Amino acid sequence: MQLTEKVKIHPTEEQVDVLWTISNLSRLTYNFALAERQETWRNEQRSVRYVEQQNKLPEMKKKFPQYAMVYSKVLQGVLKKLDGNYKSFFALRKNGDTSARPPKHRGKNYFFTIVYNQSGFEFRDGKASFSHKVNEVPLSFGIDREFENKKIKQVEIFNSDPYKARGEWYISVTYDYEPEVPYHDNGLYQAIDAGITKIVTAVNSQGKFFEAKTARPDKYWNKKIDTLKSRRDHCKKNSKRWQRFNTNIKKMEKKKADQNKDYQHKLSKKMIENTKANTIIVGDLKVKKMAKSKKLKGKRKKGLNRSTQNQGFLSRFIGFLTYKAEKVGKKVIKIDESYTSKECYVCKKRHKMPLYQRTMSCDCGNTIDRDRNSAINIMERFLLQNALWTGYRYFADNLRQTGLKMGIEFLDPIPK
Repeated sequence: MQLTEKVKIHPTEEQVDVLWTISNLSRLTYNFALAERQETWRNEQRSVRYVEQQNKLPEMKKKFPQYAMVYSKVLQGVLKKLDGNYKSFFALRKNGDTSARPPKHRGKNYFFTIVYNQSGFEFRDGKASFSHKVNEVPLSFGIDREFENKKIKQVEIFNSDPYKARGEWYISVTYDYEPEVPYHDNGLYQAIDAGITKIVTAVNSQGKFFEAKTARPDKYWNKKIDTLKSRRDHCKKNSKRWQRFNTNIKKMEKKKADQNKDYQHKLSKKMIENTKANTIIVGDLKVKKMAKSKKLKGKRKKGLNRSTQNQGFLSRFIGFLTYKAEKVGKKVIKIDESYTSKECYVCKKRHKMPLYQRTMSCDCGNTIDRDRNSAINIMERFLLQNALWTGYRYFADNLRQTGLKMGIEFLDPIPK
């Protein structure tokens, strides 16, 4: 597996000038390569491949010597980023996302992320150094982490606010990581339904549930941010008063995002450490589609979209869960969760369940929280699809005992 760590750096003014020079040349390379792809498609109706553009780099350096100031791997990384953006665009369109748009040109005020792939960097004596030929100013930054003995695959230099690089400076280091304990199926499983109100509703093989509410720091910060935005919008743009409000807005938004991220890190770590199950099953979320409800309007739609797209970060939480599990020899498996919230886990009858309806009441007598019902269905679907009859029997027996306590008879779809 590969892990990525983000480290804050503090470049000097001379080093910032070097970074901007490299960024501008990378940005121009990106724009020229994008223009070539667009023009080739209009004139010849064919796509330009990455290798074709990469092979033109030596010729471009001869024609425009200033590009030789940038390390060769950095320019190759620029072309790979453009190629990846196009592949992502075509994949989204192929999957039916009509809102997907092709890559656009980058403006002169945009700080382009500088990527060093495989070579051109060095970690030694608590410093990270990067190659360049802009001038004699060394790109060497003090860091507080040890990377010398790790198999580093890629290093990126970026700014947290790409527009005019007004944010903090960071490097992200991607390296190979070998888990100390290899994964093995111990016959214990945990199924998770990720949601908006409750970020996690989980059930394990013993039929026990675990729930965690979604942290909503946005409910505190959004009121303050919206107030400042209203005051800022009444000022002349880029005036001193406008800039002061804008700076405070960005600080609040960063605090909000950091609090949410910190909560998800702690929750995912707690869940991995406190479960005996080596296999964790989660529903394969389609977060982008969750914002496309045409029936909802006004405040309800705005609140839902903020929860799923801006504040929820459901996909990111699953990512945290995945890599933390793999580090300790566990595994996260995604399965299709279609209709798991609408289908009664007892009699399998499918109901209409609008989002505001949080409890399922079925004709068979089953009354249960919709998220718990979904978690049970995810567990059953995984066990049945993988023909894990022993695990299913164990789960069904434990769940039957839970159902009897609730006055519900659990119907077993597998004949004994």
